[in-house]
Amino acid sequence: MDGYAVLASDVASAAETSPVTLSVVGDIAAGDQGAYGIGPGLCARIMTGAPLPGGADAIVPVEWTDGGTAKVTIRRSATPGHYIRRAGEDVTAGQTVLPAGTRLGPAQIGMLAAVGRARVLVRPRPRVAVLSTGSELIEPGRPVGPGQIWDSNSFALTAAVTEAGGVGFRQGTVGDDPREVLATIEEQLAYADLIITSGGVSMGARDVVKEVLSGLGTMRFEKVAMRPGKPQGFGLLDDHVPVFTLPGNPVSAYVSFQVFVRPALRALQGLPPAPPRTVRARLTAPIISPDGLRHYLRAAVAYGEGEPRVTPAEGQGSHQVFALASSNALIVVPEDVTERAAGDLVDVLELS
Repeated sequence: MDGYAVLASDVASAAETSPVTLSVVGDIAAGDQGAYGIGPGLCARIMTGAPLPGGADAIVPVEWTDGGTAKVTIRRSATPGHYIRRAGEDVTAGQTVLPAGTRLGPAQIGMLAAVGRARVLVRPRPRVAVLSTGSELIEPGRPVGPGQIWDSNSFALTAAVTEAGGVGFRQGTVGDDPREVLATIEEQLAYADLIITSGGVSMGARDVVKEVLSGLGTMRFEKVAMRPGKPQGFGLLDDHVPVFTLPGNPVSAYVSFQVFVRPALRALQGLPPAPPRTVRARLTAPIISPDGLRHYLRAAVAYGEGEPRVTPAEGQGSHQVFALASSNALIVVPEDVTERAAGDLVDVLELS
């Protein structure tokens, strides 16, 4: 506080009706490196952030005084330590202020500066290239013709990358020309830390991503026992760039991102490679699930008094984006479970 550095014993009796007057021996500003000291009956004017003079053990705010410069009249008492910040109050010598794996936000960067660190070793936010494949895809805002749809995957996946801590670069849509697809992917290898494609990985005659990447690097294409999102591909190209090839249906692509890509992005940031947080919630309606597949059902989880409650979305098709946009969670149904009744406890992945 701006005020006066004093001996608390000198002002112990100060009051509005019986003020104490002390002699002012000097002014001490923030950053002053001079040597100062006071004795009984003396004080020093002091500014916020200034070093305390020797002998002083309390600060009297200027509002409690008449603001004098040669002598000051003090109308209230102050106890030892009043308005004094001591060295080591924030962190002590040898204390770890930021453990490895801490995400650096404004407060953490301020902490580094506060302990004098000009530089610190960090993992940068992963640069992620996102592209959608398919000659049927049209940029939003353009008119669609017969057999065409607006591309939503690249926008959703780029936003999901940002939400997971990466830097997403949307590459737009690529048609079903194998040469164009391969050239676009190879172009991203020069700067991307990770590449995500959607579409072209199933069993069709024109599944171009699978066609052009099969046999390159360590790429593998598999059918995963999950719904939505059965066709998946993954591998390293140029020996170091992870490539995730996700299915083309919008919900399948998004769920696949949460299950597979999000943990990888966390690992690239030095964080535990975990999927979204899982909570236990009680179903408000019955659900059914195919045998042998891990099922991710879109749902809305609500928190209140007692246990969280989760309500399945009405539309569960892998093409139904509206149900996804209306959901904040995924109910996880294990492979060996085919139904759950209302009131049962289930595992739920939080999406927000």
